[in-house]
Amino acid sequence: MDEHDTSYKLLFSHKRMVRDLLTGFLPAEWVSALDLDSLQKLNGSYITDDLRGRHGDAVWRLRWGSDWLYVYLLLEFQSSVDRFMALRILVYTGLLHQDLIRRGELGVGRRLPPVLPIVLYNGERRWRAPTRVRPLIQTPPKTLAPFQPDQSFLLIDEGASEPDSSAALGNLVAALFRLEHHRSSGEVAAVLERLVKWLSDPEQAGLRRDYLTWLHRRLPRWFPGEVFPDFQDMQEAYEMISNRFEEWKERQRLVGLEQGVARGMAQGRLEGERALVARQIQRRFGELPAHLNLRLQSASEEELATWADRILDARSLDDLFT
Repeated sequence: MDEHDTSYKLLFSHKRMVRDLLTGFLPAEWVSALDLDSLQKLNGSYITDDLRGRHGDAVWRLRWGSDWLYVYLLLEFQSSVDRFMALRILVYTGLLHQDLIRRGELGVGRRLPPVLPIVLYNGERRWRAPTRVRPLIQTPPKTLAPFQPDQSFLLIDEGASEPDSSAALGNLVAALFRLEHHRSSGEVAAVLERLVKWLSDPEQAGLRRDYLTWLHRRLPRWFPGEVFPDFQDMQEAYEMISNRFEEWKERQRLVGLEQGVARGMAQGRLEGERALVARQIQRRFGELPAHLNLRLQSASEEELATWADRILDARSLDDLFT
């Protein structure tokens, strides 16, 4: 896991981020049944060695009615889609249940508590792999079908996800997704300006610090080859990044102007050569037929040079143009 992925994981170690993920990207009827104030992150000692090896994942729990619901959050940073993600989720859910059995953390009637597996995917390509295990298994004889495993997971594909409209305002996860997949520098500036306000409370100092860490590690992708100092606060980050985008746009504008001038000069030189060759042809052979004049007007610099060399020796227009 690289530095960017590590900083992403830090963000989702905060209760506010997980809360915003649930309220913004789960169905409203699910959210209404959740006791969001009961949200707890399970510390490392709670998770088995097998699960602890999944450095990008986190396990949280909260009350769904009177029972605990375990939320297994898997952060997926691969550039390509993992076709067998559903199988991985099946394995990780089983490991989590085994650990809950070992610790005696069972539900009513000593049954396994429910688990909501969420895969948070931030790749550029849209997710196309199955979100259930069953489509990954070869179709068995009917008599064996009941013995085949199945498991689903809730996919949140950042590039294609939109938060619930009623929860979008002030949603820090929605802001993160927009920054990850922004379409313009103006969109980045607008989101950062909102983050300055949303993360201004003193009790959000830890989340604000981790957001700044994520921003700093994300900038090389937005501004390749440029170096940024560490940000001290969100306002400074907003101003510095916004100004850098403006500088970048101005540089692009100046490059465009220089390229336009160069193209104009080249076009002007070509038009001058075309006019000179046309005058020479007219003096030697008279007015050009329409089809040859059209050919002359679309001629390249190389063709014009060839005709200019031939014009003194050519005995006819056919000799010249062939």
